[in-house]
Amino acid sequence: MASDTRSRRLAVLIDADNASAKIADGLFEEIAKIGEASVRRIYGDFSSSRSKAWADLLSKHAIIPQQQFAYTTGKNASDITLVIDAMDLLHSGRFDGFCLVSSDSDFTRLAARIREQGIDVFGFGEQKTPESFRQACRRFIYTENLLPSAPANVPEAAAGTKPLQQPSAAVPIIRRVIAQMESEDGWVPLGAVGTQLANLASDFDPRTFGFRKLSDLVRKTNAFDIEHPEGGSMRIRIKSPANNRPSTKKSSRRGPSTEGTGG
Repeated sequence: MASDTRSRRLAVLIDADNASAKIADGLFEEIAKIGEASVRRIYGDFSSSRSKAWADLLSKHAIIPQQQFAYTTGKNASDITLVIDAMDLLHSGRFDGFCLVSSDSDFTRLAARIREQGIDVFGFGEQKTPESFRQACRRFIYTENLLPSAPANVPEAAAGTKPLQQPSAAVPIIRRVIAQMESEDGWVPLGAVGTQLANLASDFDPRTFGFRKLSDLVRKTNAFDIEHPEGGSMRIRIKSPANNRPSTKKSSRRGPSTEGTGG
């Protein structure tokens, strides 16, 4: 067994038919944040032009190809082989987590079965990936966020030039998380919010909204009060309607109301 200081052992299984080779560099950088990619296998028909881009990257990332010829149209032998290998690796008891790289909902049951065994599953797929597969994973990362990133000296820019969603789209789920957290005065630590977001929505990622950090995303929405005490951790709370309403609008409503009741 690994010592407590060793990184988590991960089995990385890639569906070449449902993952672009353009994400390769970003994929393994992201996986390195989670643990050690001890097993790296990719499944597909590498004799076809569709998978050739992956074939050119195998040696760079030490990925072991699992060749599956498409003998019969409509039968995906690659998916079946990936599932069989995943179950063999699971029952070996050597791994702390699995990384399933695909946008195919067919792997939903596989992800659920692995998690039933108490092993974490990290999914990687396009934004079009069905919700069933995304929610079956402990965490799901959109591969669009793993494409070559913007310059590192641009603080607010995340991967790519255009976010997958506008920052305002993140407001409802952040509000929901804050409302679920116990707080007497409404203030909650941002770190705790981030943890709960990951538990509530496996695919929540600030990069989806154009930011590398949750704190930058929260500031951009302008929907939350922010407090950052010196030497302490950042806290946020939901802005009250009164704080969001312009003061000029209040006074304009009060005038006509006074005239109408005083006559």
